[in-house]
Amino acid sequence: MGVPSQSSAAGVLALLSDPEPVLKQYALKALNQLVPQFWAEISEHIALIESLYESEQLPKEAHDSAALLASKVYYYLGDYEEALSFALGAGSAFENDTRGPGTEEYVETIVSKAIDRYIQSRITEQTEGKIDSRLQGIIEGIFRRCIAEGEYKQAIGIALESRRLDIVKSIYEQTRDTTLLSYAMEAVLDTAFPLAYRDQVLKFLFPLFPAPTGDAKSPHVYALTRILVTLNSPEMTVTFLNSLVPRQKLLAYQFAFDLVEGGSQDFREAIRKDLPEGTEETKPIYDQLRKILLGQESIKLYLEFLKRNNKVDMLILKNTKDVLEPRSSIYHTALSLQNAFMHAGTTSDIFLRENLEWLVLANNWSKFSAAAAIGVIHKGHFQESMNILGPYLPAQAQESATGANAYMEGGALYAMGLVNAGCGSGQEVENYLRNMLRNSISEVVQHGAALGLGVAGMGGKSAEAYDDLKQTLFTDSAVAGEAAGYAMGLIMLGTADATSAEEMLTYARETQHEKIIRGLAIGLALIFYGRQEEADDMVKLLMAEKDPILRYGGVYTLALAYAGTSNNSAIRQLLHVAVSDTSDDVRRAAVTSLAFLLFKNPAQVPRIVQLLSESYNPHVRCGATLALGIACAGTGLQDAIDILEPMTRDSVDFVRQGALISLGMILVEQSEASSPSLATTRALYAKIVSDKHDDPMARFGAALGQGLIDAGGRNVTISLQSRAGSRNTSAIVGMVLFCQFWYWYPLAHCACLAFEPTAIIGLDENLKAPKFEFVSNAKPSLFAYPAPTKPPKKETVAKVATAVLSTTAKVKAREKRKAAEAGESVAEDKKDGDVEMKGAEASSSRHGDVSPIAGSLSNLAEGTGKGRKSEPSSEKLSNFSRVTPAQLAYITFPADGRYQPVRVLSTRPPPTKASKSAVSAALAADRSGGGGGILIMADLRPDEEADYIEFETQPVAPPAAAPGAAQNPPASTPGRHIALDETAPEADPPESFEYPFGNDT
Repeated sequence: MGVPSQSSAAGVLALLSDPEPVLKQYALKALNQLVPQFWAEISEHIALIESLYESEQLPKEAHDSAALLASKVYYYLGDYEEALSFALGAGSAFENDTRGPGTEEYVETIVSKAIDRYIQSRITEQTEGKIDSRLQGIIEGIFRRCIAEGEYKQAIGIALESRRLDIVKSIYEQTRDTTLLSYAMEAVLDTAFPLAYRDQVLKFLFPLFPAPTGDAKSPHVYALTRILVTLNSPEMTVTFLNSLVPRQKLLAYQFAFDLVEGGSQDFREAIRKDLPEGTEETKPIYDQLRKILLGQESIKLYLEFLKRNNKVDMLILKNTKDVLEPRSSIYHTALSLQNAFMHAGTTSDIFLRENLEWLVLANNWSKFSAAAAIGVIHKGHFQESMNILGPYLPAQAQESATGANAYMEGGALYAMGLVNAGCGSGQEVENYLRNMLRNSISEVVQHGAALGLGVAGMGGKSAEAYDDLKQTLFTDSAVAGEAAGYAMGLIMLGTADATSAEEMLTYARETQHEKIIRGLAIGLALIFYGRQEEADDMVKLLMAEKDPILRYGGVYTLALAYAGTSNNSAIRQLLHVAVSDTSDDVRRAAVTSLAFLLFKNPAQVPRIVQLLSESYNPHVRCGATLALGIACAGTGLQDAIDILEPMTRDSVDFVRQGALISLGMILVEQSEASSPSLATTRALYAKIVSDKHDDPMARFGAALGQGLIDAGGRNVTISLQSRAGSRNTSAIVGMVLFCQFWYWYPLAHCACLAFEPTAIIGLDENLKAPKFEFVSNAKPSLFAYPAPTKPPKKETVAKVATAVLSTTAKVKAREKRKAAEAGESVAEDKKDGDVEMKGAEASSSRHGDVSPIAGSLSNLAEGTGKGRKSEPSSEKLSNFSRVTPAQLAYITFPADGRYQPVRVLSTRPPPTKASKSAVSAALAADRSGGGGGILIMADLRPDEEADYIEFETQPVAPPAAAPGAAQNPPASTPGRHIALDETAPEADPPESFEYPFGNDT
């Protein structure tokens, strides 16, 4: 029954007191429509309305109307809990009330509150009977509507929050859509659900996925890998692998390689031990699985890829070397780091060979960093680590140097850890480093041994290594103790071990050395990596400390505990610390740490740190730069670049440094076609590095930016999550340690732990690499390597012709006329100062201009002529080619090709338009779309003879001992030095190379 427009509800309200029940019922219905307009007037009669709800003299329909009216009044009064309580009492009246102004917002709010109360009840309930049946009815109705309308993801989200896994199963049984299971998995992994419930959901989801069939179009293979890696359950993994053997051995091999990428060393080792020996038929398969799970096969393949495809632009390094003063330790370290990053994993030390006079100028910790850089260059070359580093390592720990050579030896021990990081090299390397740590008398050597031991044994949980580090810590040596603190955290990574944490915190409170406190603070953060709510007590304890260094550790503990979860509570806590803490260091760390929470959603980070990047506090601004760089690394995200570019002109040197470093992270593996900022950034680096009047910190940042933007021979990206979408533990730890370069430059080398080779490496069932081709369905320029830097042209300086007075000109003109009348010829005068200029060259050249912007513009101009060839829309690539993360969505394997991958490359569809911004935006929006990496290929024509790729990586000859260094016994048979493979095959190998670290100047 309609109600005419009126200026007051007084008349209708009067009917509520009428003795006739029918009139009261009419009034209640009418008032329900008038509430949005007259709620203030109606609220004065709320007691009467509540009494009508409780009255037994009115029919049920009137009760429901009274409850609905009371609910709406309390909604407008802002008392949502009371509003929900009366809505529950309204029964069908609430469900049917969908008309009228303001009703939609009211219903949405009440439903939201109902869901919140239901979730809370489900979390805290002890028995089913404790949940209000009326509330249960509303939620069941919500589930029914969502399913009927096809809003499956919304229903799954509510079901996960409210612990209704039966709803998830019901939806899957109804749809048989594995993408919904993947969505449920990502929802529970990428938000901060309690660990116990997270594991419960994953164990529930895993058997729901259909068994893999080997069909390359199955999109859920990555999801299964991610579940197994997250659960860290050897029992489940072994059972799963056994189900694939022997009928689907190729898929078993593929899963093993994927587990290596995301799984920890102790997890993989437990799987290897639990795998059965197998029957005569299956034993070779299990042997191959054990071989893959060791992790060394993956490392060898990526090492080969990086060596074969090395595209380092040596002219960039040469130009930087020529303009940075080598006797300045900060500049020497900057160039060491730049060279190490650019050549990371390539095994190419040609720059060091060609610049011995520069290398010999290293002193003290610069020498330590230069020696450690060898480990970055040879990262993954674990089989030859003793041969490569032998001349710089002490033969016996007791004989370790205590003078200048101690820095070389300590750096070499650190390098040993970097070479063997993640290699599962076993007890040999660990025992060697432990021996050096225990018996060395030099704190510098102990420092290097501790760092090397921590990096090589990361996550290994070795009690013996931890005890040796603890004894080094107890010597209270500032230099050795700092490294021991970091290493203790690395060894016990993610264990949340209460005993270790208590020991470290107690010692941090007792020692007077800031270095040791800082090492232990970060070590504590590493112990609670990925432990979420289990770290809350430690975070609370550390954040309440008076010592700002321990609060600094508390910030990183919070960030690492919730890494990759985007946990709202953790983000709010970091933002609060960023604007309220009394220590600039703590505030900077809080802003930087946002990256570790949000790296799975890089597109959100620019919006969150925008205001922080404009803070009056330079430390907050610096933290914002690193947050953008780490979270958006490898995406080319223009929103992040737009914030960073003005910050390269900041008035504070260390803010500029952070912006320059972060631009290098973001633009790694970008092309000029995909990122419009690439050329200008490279030009900016060259300008700042060469400006001798610029701030040393800014020049240091520019040098590091040059190294990061071309990292790994231009064949790696930086990503804190794996191709399957799980956390990349090594990368996260590496970037946390890299951030500590603020206090200790040698820790910057740990950035190499985050370098992820971007290759497609195909292997057949024999784990050999056959030759085959695949197609990139995008213009080659979109994902091309950057053009090499061109050396400056040697141009003749155009000089202005000598000025001639007008009177002289008139005299010459008269002489010319007279000579012409007499039939004589007169030669033109050419002064010494006059030179001929060729028109085109003279008009267009600019002396000394080597700007990449100018080069790209000239190339663009050349392509606009009539003879311009149109660029093809696709290109063929071969096995072991570089394929960037954004490019994966464009990769296809020809249907008639002999080799086909057993799993999908990418679950992320290509952008509708392959433009500059579309590629980076798509990559930033979703970085869990899969990846290339090592692919097991099914051979569709096994009867034909296969043509295999011949690997280039060969054993390394032990170089001669460096002056003053004892020769360590070689670990393998001598052969050619890996760095000499640059020479032509027919050339004789040059003599063994020695780094001149022993000659201290």
